[in-house]
Amino acid sequence: MRRLAALIAGLALLGLAGTADAASPFAGWAAVFVAGDNRDHDGGPSEGFDNARRDLAQAFVAAGFSPENIRQFSVRPERYPDTRPMKSELIEIATELGRLTTKAPEGCLIYFTSHGSPQGALVGDEILSPNLAKFLVTSACADRPTVVVISACYSGVFVPALQSPNRVVLTAARPDRSSFGCGQNDKYPYFDACMLESVPTSNDFAILGRAAQTCVTKREQAENLTPASEPQLSIGGGVRPMLPLYPFAKAPTAFAAGGTAGAPTAACGSDPKRPSGAAETACGRSRP
Repeated sequence: MRRLAALIAGLALLGLAGTADAASPFAGWAAVFVAGDNRDHDGGPSEGFDNARRDLAQAFVAAGFSPENIRQFSVRPERYPDTRPMKSELIEIATELGRLTTKAPEGCLIYFTSHGSPQGALVGDEILSPNLAKFLVTSACADRPTVVVISACYSGVFVPALQSPNRVVLTAARPDRSSFGCGQNDKYPYFDACMLESVPTSNDFAILGRAAQTCVTKREQAENLTPASEPQLSIGGGVRPMLPLYPFAKAPTAFAAGGTAGAPTAACGSDPKRPSGAAETACGRSRP
């Protein structure tokens, strides 16, 4: 009798757990994670951005997002059959985000990680400008609760264009600053590493944004990196009181933040090898 009672209690707990998972406040949210480049600040090959988009997608699934409502994008999608990303092209991203928000209409999470410049963020061979980002987000997400994260140098340039009462906007740097961690030896850009560290211990997006800011500041200070990138966080007045109603699921997920121990840190916005007069089209990248 006691064994039967224990079995029934166990099944009841499993049922409650299943109900909690099904009732995640993010179950009806659409999410995209975009790796916008495959090179480091010197133009050499790098896995940093793809590592970030893959592991961030996994972290937000653990936080309650539904895998079927998530799409990943890569400059080299053929290299990653395990996660099956789509091609990092702006028209492809816009089209797929629109499709996702049709079947998952309750909210949006949009995350870009790439090189950046004062003109915008690099996405493949294109530049995502602040005005283009505003058009993309508004067209697909309209007045839904929306979180936009831009991890790139100078990404603070996106904040004025993307600010809205229904949006949280989080960027890796202020408009006139580089961010760090774009070298070949860096597993993730520093900002993305801090996001990965902070998701499992944060309750919602407001807390996550502040935790990522604090994490980046501490790491840059510990490594004597200057000038500080100063990640930016904007929370719209309409969405601010709603954020506690969108709590993250708790999971024992942890990600290693850094690159190779003792390796020199690359500032994503500085390239000492760039020839004088070369055009800087993105953070640390130049083209003839």
